[in-house]
Amino acid sequence: MAELRIAVDADQDGPGGRLQPLDEHGQPTGPVERVRELAAAMAAREQAQRPRWVWAATDEVYVRLLPQLPASRLGRCHDVKLVEPLLLAQEGAYGEPRSLGAAWARLRGLPVPRDLPLGLAAAEADAHAQDALFAPDRSRLEPGVDPLTALVAVHTEQLRRLAALPEQDRHGLRLLVAAESAGGLVAAEMAYDGLPWSTTVHDALLEELLGARPTAAQAASGARPPKLAALGIELQEALHARQLNPDSPGQVLQAFAKQGVSLTSTRNWMLRQVDHPAAPLLLRYKELSRVYAAHAWAWRDAWVRGGRFRPEYVVGGVVSGRWASRGGGALQIPRILRGAVVADPGWRLVVADAGQLEPRVLAALSGDPGLIRAGAAGDLYAGLAADAFGGDRARAKLGLLGAMYGQTSGEVGPLLAILRRRFPQAMGLVEAAARTGEAGGTVRSRLGRVCPPPSAAWQDATAAAYGGDVDALAEEGGGRAGSAARSRGRFTRNFVIQASAADWALALIAALRRRLAELPPGPAGERPRLVFFQHDEIVVHSPIALAEAVAATVTASAEEARRLVFGDTPVHFPMDTHIVERYADAKGGEPTDSELDDEEGPGF
Repeated sequence: MAELRIAVDADQDGPGGRLQPLDEHGQPTGPVERVRELAAAMAAREQAQRPRWVWAATDEVYVRLLPQLPASRLGRCHDVKLVEPLLLAQEGAYGEPRSLGAAWARLRGLPVPRDLPLGLAAAEADAHAQDALFAPDRSRLEPGVDPLTALVAVHTEQLRRLAALPEQDRHGLRLLVAAESAGGLVAAEMAYDGLPWSTTVHDALLEELLGARPTAAQAASGARPPKLAALGIELQEALHARQLNPDSPGQVLQAFAKQGVSLTSTRNWMLRQVDHPAAPLLLRYKELSRVYAAHAWAWRDAWVRGGRFRPEYVVGGVVSGRWASRGGGALQIPRILRGAVVADPGWRLVVADAGQLEPRVLAALSGDPGLIRAGAAGDLYAGLAADAFGGDRARAKLGLLGAMYGQTSGEVGPLLAILRRRFPQAMGLVEAAARTGEAGGTVRSRLGRVCPPPSAAWQDATAAAYGGDVDALAEEGGGRAGSAARSRGRFTRNFVIQASAADWALALIAALRRRLAELPPGPAGERPRLVFFQHDEIVVHSPIALAEAVAATVTASAEEARRLVFGDTPVHFPMDTHIVERYADAKGGEPTDSELDDEEGPGF
């Protein structure tokens, strides 16, 4: 059955707009219809026809509709602004402007307008750019262009470009386009619904960790909260320093050096190896300082409203396809503050994460039978240790993370030799990706997301060193140029894994969003909502009566994502799922790989 699509143009001033039905190729199948209440008209068509909505950008259109939509909301969309960079990257035009206006200009052979900076409000944008052609809705269309006409034309062209891809690429990218657009819906809804946040618990946690809140005058003068200030003094005394700014890495490194401790950085993994009483003090200071700077009182004043943390998510904000956030630190809520995430009375939090996601993705991508077997019993690192490292789980984990992130020095080198012998397909995949990067090439995720090409400066440096002989460059090193080549090899080595993990995670939340909408409502008509997503972890706020059903839905969604992204693979992606009142109650054991990567890298 042919898919119905409906193009949407929302009025800039007022609740109305225009709709136009399209066929599966993007061609109009009926006249433009003007409606006085756009949200109501779309809700009625959603109920009756289940179309795929086509608009310039979810974060411009859908966010305005959400307050007027019923609890059931909209099902599917095609987001032109999210799809355009995926197609441009396929065509070797990575990083080009992606707005509707930019896509329209390319289609018409006109000068392409720049995208607006992320997070810049429309009114600010006009003053910032001093550009009379700035469109107030961020679409960047030049004056006189009908937005609906441009939308229909650009959407049709995007579908044509998708259809023109080689057959081996087309299926995966179609899935990625649908998942990326679904991610836009999820991001808008999570920002609208918000993550439950108890200001009372947050205050208690902050006072326990930091002490009393500094006054406005104290904060303006740079004064630290009392417990943080006391910890800084304790650190200074432990290092026998006459003066010390614990926020200055240079001063801290110099103070350690005077104590006979040579450090090249103050990164956590390095400090954990230091046998000096100041090291744990600095680790604690860094942790609390980060809380104060990123998630304390000023942060709450800006981002918590009505008992909800309401961040702005940026879909595909990282080159690998991972999300970013536009302020608010949504993707790095410290563990020690997760006790402030408390379900409403009569509700629970269903918290689930895919443990050891990236190693499992490597197993699925490579089809390596040994790595697949290692993960079959549950703990992949333990299975790896039993198979190749004499039961030493720590060495197994260190070696595999080293292979995925490109660490070869120190203790990791001999571990990689073991991995190459025992798991040749998995190691061959990451090393081939590294060689491609060292040679200046690009690699792709499972569904076809393309990594950025090397910069012009990188190309100039490597060409100057070896006259374009990239094989010699990769083999011999070549000083700064060789270092640049190896650095890019580490990037491409991990990109294929991290970006494919992002593919799976997008498919997971798209499936979960759909399946949650299919559940019957709670006793009072309440519906569970996906309220948090971080790389490989999700949180659903659910009525107690539906919590068990939601947990089962999470499991089913993970399995659906596995089949969609990796096809007929024996690798499973188990979800560690908990039904809790507080987010903190669901967290235990070792940090996930994504948490390690976000904070410090995997120990390298």
